[in-house]
Amino acid sequence: MQNVRPSPRLLAPYATHPGASRGRRIAEPSSATRTAFQRDRDRIVHSSAFRRLTHKTQVFISTDGDHFRTRLTHSLEVAQIASSIARVLSLDEDLTEALALSHDFGHTPFGHEGEDVLHRLMVDHGGFDHNVQAYRIVTRLERRYAHYDGLNLTFETLEGLIKHNGPPAPGDQIFLTDPPPDDLDLTRQAGLEAQTAAISDDIAYNAHDIDDGLRSGLLGFDVLREVPLIDAILSEVDAEAPGIEPLRRTHELVRRLLTRMIEDVIGETVRRIARAGIASAADVSAQPGPLVAFSQDMAASEKALKRILFANLYRHPGVLEVREKAARVVEELFTVYANDPSLLPESWRHAQDGEARRLRRTCDYIAGMTDRFALVEHRRLVGATPDLSTPRV
Repeated sequence: MQNVRPSPRLLAPYATHPGASRGRRIAEPSSATRTAFQRDRDRIVHSSAFRRLTHKTQVFISTDGDHFRTRLTHSLEVAQIASSIARVLSLDEDLTEALALSHDFGHTPFGHEGEDVLHRLMVDHGGFDHNVQAYRIVTRLERRYAHYDGLNLTFETLEGLIKHNGPPAPGDQIFLTDPPPDDLDLTRQAGLEAQTAAISDDIAYNAHDIDDGLRSGLLGFDVLREVPLIDAILSEVDAEAPGIEPLRRTHELVRRLLTRMIEDVIGETVRRIARAGIASAADVSAQPGPLVAFSQDMAASEKALKRILFANLYRHPGVLEVREKAARVVEELFTVYANDPSLLPESWRHAQDGEARRLRRTCDYIAGMTDRFALVEHRRLVGATPDLSTPRV
């Protein structure tokens, strides 16, 4: 076909420019129609890890119903929020979306409960961390291409994936990967696109956990009103639409909260960029802390909201009961596979593996499972599989 180059985008000087990408670990010809970051985003969307997010827990396990968020719907909401912020700030939207869509790749079945179990079981062999696992997935565990493992993403996307919550400390587990990522710059701040994906994650789960919590009956409007920002929004909704039905009231609360948080981040980020005199992507990476952030007032509101969600939703007795059962499922699966590796699929068995590598393969296999597949495998191999439905109020 005729060589049609992607149209140049008007990016801010402090954005991460695809034309200045350092490339990929394995060199590839450039695309005639897509930038390097567009290709990264597309590879992420077409990956097996992305599809598996469909049936991985956010807060409520997938057996609880079709209307609660999963890791996939959460990731799509994060990408929408992040893209909105990136567009206003003139950042690279494709890189921002790539990082938002892949940030949860490393999560296990049953959310953080599964992660905690795998970390405990692997503590003598490097432990388990979902951010490190996301890196392992995109660099080695995906098996789609003829000439390499992983997705062969650009260095900018790999660094953004690792550093989206800030540069890792020297003792962090990312340095324990085999081989360690010594071709990445892990000591300096992430680019603005990665920072945008990270704060969009916070915005998304604060908003949708309110929605899911109210829908489940485990949260009530009254307890949410203890947060002044939420109280102000609900008062505004009630004044404009007296007697509005609860479902519409919930949606109005979530919609307006999202708008306030997004606009706050944009305003605060613009102020920080100007105050620090940021003129390039290099200036961003040299900063002592993130530039994409909430204002002081919004940060206080967000912290107060998280306390409410933690106490009344994440630590609700019904949720904790289900998490304990889920932990048992993950641990018993690990034990069965570790004691008899022949139960693993053939492609996951290697006769020459020592104990550490054998257990890491077992860990990788379980971490990649969806909630649904983990329950099917537990029922097949162990039996007496517990009911993981969250009790309704």
